[in-house]
Amino acid sequence: MYTILIVEDEEDILDLLEYTLSSDGHECICCLDTLHVDKILDEEKIDLILMDRNLPSGEGSIFIKEIRKKGYNTPVIYLSAKDSSQNILEGFDRGGDDYITKPFDTLELKARVKALLKRVNKTQDVIKYRDITYHQINKAFFIDGIEVKLTSLEKKLLAIFIKNQNILLSRDTLLQEVWGNSYDKQSKTVNVAIKRLKEKIDPSGKKEYIKTIRGEGYMLCIT
Repeated sequence: MYTILIVEDEEDILDLLEYTLSSDGHECICCLDTLHVDKILDEEKIDLILMDRNLPSGEGSIFIKEIRKKGYNTPVIYLSAKDSSQNILEGFDRGGDDYITKPFDTLELKARVKALLKRVNKTQDVIKYRDITYHQINKAFFIDGIEVKLTSLEKKLLAIFIKNQNILLSRDTLLQEVWGNSYDKQSKTVNVAIKRLKEKIDPSGKKEYIKTIRGEGYMLCIT
């Protein structure tokens, strides 16, 4: 069904969470700290993060706050022994989507996970970036409410950027994600395609949506 990243330093709780969510058909990736979470988010399609707050590598909610700044928008449920009203509000302020206090009931946990994934799945049809709106179902892009006419390839290219805001995408990554097994896979292919895309979404060149990182790739900048 979905892939859930569980970050919990108590191994017995980690095992319980993995068993509980796997029994509902989810794939679970387990971590005892946040040290490799960034890499996992870059390499895997994670649908939900279950995050403890008291971790040996640092405070879980502060970590979420920092990755939110980098453009990661994966839904997060905190699972924490920090149970005061202030703690809970703090968790939401730092990028959480839901908050479950320990000790927890596994049936409630499964219900909360199911509800959040259902809600996120519905709202993810529309993704916003600055004044650009992307409707995933009909693959349409609008800037200030006006639809932008793009080729199929340009739509795939812009969609990759929209889904990875403020994340550096190498030319090799773009070639693989957009062109796949096409014979026309060269670095200059990416350069030309992005140049044409820029001309359509930012003809004046003043908005600077897509930033070139010399020698590394491209990035859709949040600001």
